Formats: sequence, C-alpha cells, structure tokens
Amino acid sequence: MTEISTRTIAIIGFGEAGSILGAELAKGREVATYDILLDSAATRPALEEKARAAGVRVAETYSAAVQGATFIISAVTARSAAEVATQAAAHLRAGQVFLDINSVSPATKRRNAQLVEQAGADYVEAAVMAPVPPQRLKVPMLLGGPRAAELAQALSGVGMNATAIAERIGVASAVKMCRSIMIKGLEALTVECLLAARRFGAEEEVLASLNGTYPDMGWLEGLPDYLVSRVAEHGRRRAAEMREVAHTLADVRLEPTMALATAARQDWLIDAMAAKGIGYPREEPFSWRALADALANAP
Repeated sequence: MTEISTRTIAIIGFGEAGSILGAELAKGREVATYDILLDSAATRPALEEKARAAGVRVAETYSAAVQGATFIISAVTARSAAEVATQAAAHLRAGQVFLDINSVSPATKRRNAQLVEQAGADYVEAAVMAPVPPQRLKVPMLLGGPRAAELAQALSGVGMNATAIAERIGVASAVKMCRSIMIKGLEALTVECLLAARRFGAEEEVLASLNGTYPDMGWLEGLPDYLVSRVAEHGRRRAAEMREVAHTLADVRLEPTMALATAARQDWLIDAMAAKGIGYPREEPFSWRALADALANAP
C-alpha cells in the first residue's frame, strides 16, 4: 500500500469549510476545486474570485478536479454528500484517498465508502467537531476507516488537527451526529427561549436564572449571542444536518423527537428572517436582542 500523499489536492465544494481549507492547504501545495456554483453564470464569477484569492485552481468538472489529485476532500452540504460520492467515484482510481468531511449519518458514510472503494480509491470519513472559521486548518477532526491512522499522520504533517478513532466507517460520524443533538439542540432551545422572553420583557430575569443554574456557561456574557448567531447565519445547513441526525437515530431504532424539533426551529428562524427581509449582519457584531426586536416589529 502506497504512502498517502497530500501534494496534489482536490476540494469538492468551495463553501465556508472548503474555501478555508483550500486557502490554507494551497500554501505550498497544488489545490484544485470544483463546486456546483461554477455551473451557473450568476454565481460563477464570485466563486472564481474567491478561489483566485485563495490560490486555488478552478476545475470545470468533477473529473478535472479529481483526476490529477492524490487527495480529495468532499466538503459539500449534507444534502449533496451522497451525490458527490457517486459522481466523484466515477473518476477515482487506485492510489487516491477520498476524505468525506460532510455532516451525514453513519449509514450515508458507509454507502459513500462503498462507492469510492468500488472505484479502487481509499475512503476515510471525518467528523468536523467545531466550526471551521475560528480554527481554520486546526479545526479538530475525528477520522474513521482502514487508512484513518495513516491519513491522520499525513494531515498532521500539513498542520491539520486530525485524530483517528476507528478503522470502521461510521463511528466518527456517529460521534458528530450524537453530539449535534446537544449542540444544535441547545442553539434551537436558546432561540425559542430568548425570543419568547424578549417579547414578554422577561429576558434579563430568564438569563439571570440560567446563569444561576449554569454559572460557568456564560449566559450573562457572550453565549446567548453566539448560540443564536449560529442559527441566524447557518440555520438552513444546520437543519439539514439535524435531519441526518434523525436518520442516524432511526437506524438504531430511536425516535428522533428532539432532532426533528431542532431542525424545525432552525428552519423556522431562517424562514422568519427571510419573510421579513432580515439579513445576517456580517459587518457588525451580532445581537440576539436586535434580531428578536426586528422579528417582532417587522410588518
């Protein structure tokens, strides 16, 4: 079995995670990307400019992106992960390593692995355990698969923070999916709790009570803004992930009550903001109170 090389890299999906990893990995390596947004005249120029600024070559097709790469990263939405594995597998070959960092269920990861391995390439799953932007290349990832340990060592060599936890596909994604029940659930609960409290004029007392019960969490500091901001900025994507969590639970015969409720509340906030013409304030500090007031007062 050949040593894993990360000298030539293809990134499928150039959204938030893909573009950050691409920009970091392009420092000293050849990186190409393909994103479905390249297929639209409306979205192509912005993506081309983002890739150019990152030092990443734009490929016209899946095939053009992966055929010259030794290492492929799939960084798309949960909804697109299986389609990417299907399309990319048609162009993969022996000696290539396909790293699937998408937030999907263990069953989806196992199906993706089968597609990639049938093409002769090696498949490794990754669970990204924190938001990518703050830590960038150092964001913690848990890896699974027969070559997970080898890839973790190779990725450490390029400055990534990857830990192999299993040779079996599905374990790493199960960690991420189960954790998301708590993390995304807390976000959704915070949205519902604080928007209601604000409308009653009771938010200060509610936050003080939460802080009294959980004094180390930061309820009187930045935690509420952070939790609500994650939904306001990425709610649609997070809702899709929670539906993957629901599939994960169904696979082990657990009713996904909280997962589906979390997805519904995450979607609700994005729908409510869109209906009232409220965008995410990227150029200024986020305030959950300002968002709550805008939602309550907008016509």
